[in-house]
Amino acid sequence: MKSFNEVIEQLSDTDSQRALGDLHRGIEREALRIDAAGHLSMQPHPKALGSALTHSRITTDYSESLLEFITPVHGDIESLFTDLTYTHAYTVQNLNGEQLWPVSMPCYVGNIEDIPIADYGSSNSGQMKRLYRKGLTYRYGAQMQIISGVHFNFSVSKSLWQRLYEVQGAEGGRCNFISESYFGLIRNYRRLVWVLPYLFGASPALCGSFIKDQQTDIPFEKMGKGTLYLPYATSLRMSDLGYTNKEQERLSISYNSLDEYLKGVDAAINMSSDKFAEIGVKVDGEFRQLNANVLQIENEFYSPIRAKRVSLPGEKPSEALARAGVEYIEVRALDVNPFSSVGITASQVRFLDMFILYCLLQPSPPSDASEEQALSDNLNQVILQGRDPQLQLNRDGEMVSKTAWLHDIFADLQKIAKQLDGEQGEAYQQALAHWHQAVDNPDLTLSGQLMQQLFDQQLDHGEWVMRLAKQYHQELQQLPLPSDVQASYKQAAEESLVQQTEIEQSDAVTFEQFLDDYFKPQVDDAKVG
Repeated sequence: MKSFNEVIEQLSDTDSQRALGDLHRGIEREALRIDAAGHLSMQPHPKALGSALTHSRITTDYSESLLEFITPVHGDIESLFTDLTYTHAYTVQNLNGEQLWPVSMPCYVGNIEDIPIADYGSSNSGQMKRLYRKGLTYRYGAQMQIISGVHFNFSVSKSLWQRLYEVQGAEGGRCNFISESYFGLIRNYRRLVWVLPYLFGASPALCGSFIKDQQTDIPFEKMGKGTLYLPYATSLRMSDLGYTNKEQERLSISYNSLDEYLKGVDAAINMSSDKFAEIGVKVDGEFRQLNANVLQIENEFYSPIRAKRVSLPGEKPSEALARAGVEYIEVRALDVNPFSSVGITASQVRFLDMFILYCLLQPSPPSDASEEQALSDNLNQVILQGRDPQLQLNRDGEMVSKTAWLHDIFADLQKIAKQLDGEQGEAYQQALAHWHQAVDNPDLTLSGQLMQQLFDQQLDHGEWVMRLAKQYHQELQQLPLPSDVQASYKQAAEESLVQQTEIEQSDAVTFEQFLDDYFKPQVDDAKVG
């Protein structure tokens, strides 16, 4: 395996630079619907937004009130953000006065039992999605499930894979090379994932009402009437307050190869849980969860990054990977950016482009249990005290300054920035310089900026967020949508409702039979060629 400097040097010609810059991205942004007072909406998913079961761009996540906006794949950052902004604007203009909560951590939740689980209609597939979420409620509580995030989907071009295959002197099938390279990327990402909450974590504080009934060992400090915070925290969303699964700690899913990963996932979804068995699967004639295993389905496995492939109809995620290998990766360690009306900025996307490419182009040795523990410790340190200038992290078994390590990473990212910019300008180098300022000045991270605003404006977290919600609502409400864009969103909503009805009318088996068929062991043990 060639070194990073050797690989980047061999990608310096014009054709290689063009291949390196041919990147494909998609964004998934979650946002809670709130009423005028800032409380969680109790209204059903607006009909003007179509069917949450079948709409390709506007759906719901755990809760009926938790919207999820999904962009198609884009090769151009400007078109990506135009798309994401239009989806937000169309949504806001059809919310009947409701607004979007512009941060990751909820606030005015009210009675936890009243949090509405997402409704996907009466079809078997719709009922299964709802039951899965019902199971999450019994397992972890509804509160944790309404935390919002941003997911970033990313893949590189066929021409870059061809070039890397040549540069690395690879042998064997191209599909295997791509999958194993993506898993190398994933291992390196896990080694460096702490960089993302350091720069982009935006949940250093939260409303005290959010954890009123929750036990936590986090030593919060209090400001104002009810804001809880940690002085150096970056992303409380990624802490034990967020989506974590203690039962998953006994899983040992390996990222050392696609084959090992698939075996680990298969074992996990078939591993029984005494704790979840106590809940019951069907009690007094009513389902409570899909099953009593550690994972009801693969989606329940929490990871800050996932290997993905677009699935065929009826195909599980792991079956898609086994059939044809890794197609793209999904970065899941991003808080909603409160300083953007769409939850993320173009400079963040450019940084992510460079960061993920860095993870791909670096040598990536296999990982073992001791390294995984060190990586987990690093991440937790940064989540809870990442802005501490004196913070030390474990780098290859040695404790080093977080700041010095970041400077080393940015020096390598600078080489990628120059390659991506080529002769086309300095957009990547400017984005890198922007975030580089936050290395020596933690106040320039998103979490640092957020805390500074709370202190400067003497506002509680909830009050500050409500001001942003109103500001972004007004901006998006007044954003003029081109008539053809407006018409296409309206048509997509109407067609999705028709599609949901067709699915409901086409079901030919009972829900219980549908579940039996879904969880039936697959005979075909496909392998990637």
